[in-house]
Amino acid sequence: MAYAIDALFDSREKLKAIAQMMDETGLTRIKFKNDDEDSVIELERGCAPMINNNINNSSPAAEPAAQPAAPTAAPAAAAEKVDGTPVKAPMVGVFYAAPAPEEKPYVQVGDKVKKGDTLCIIEAMKLMNEISADQDGEIAQICVEDGELVEYGQTLFMLK
Repeated sequence: MAYAIDALFDSREKLKAIAQMMDETGLTRIKFKNDDEDSVIELERGCAPMINNNINNSSPAAEPAAQPAAPTAAPAAAAEKVDGTPVKAPMVGVFYAAPAPEEKPYVQVGDKVKKGDTLCIIEAMKLMNEISADQDGEIAQICVEDGELVEYGQTLFMLK
């Protein structure tokens, strides 16, 4: 369905609705063009730069330009508040708990981990990025489901 660009952006409410839709769907960029392609509007929200394939959570990262959307399918254990140190997603991508679908997860609740141990993989732009523990501890909670889209800064695990 084609809309004139002016009709999309004639009110603050429509802009807010587009921004909210981008948050809810995880879109980081959207582009609108008129049929004649003389008018183009692009909206883009910031996301963390990917530095390398083996990411350690202790590395500094830029603040996101927009608040991440709340996870839509959190595990049942996520409803309870667990004290500890959060392990946060350093990028937007798809969370994988195991190296392959038929293999066992890297970690489970109650597992002891050491600094540098692989906790999960986040797939971003067809690259598999290993997420490592930045400290020794025990997995107190896994806050996301396997295959779930995660946002920058979203808590993946709680370590105690």
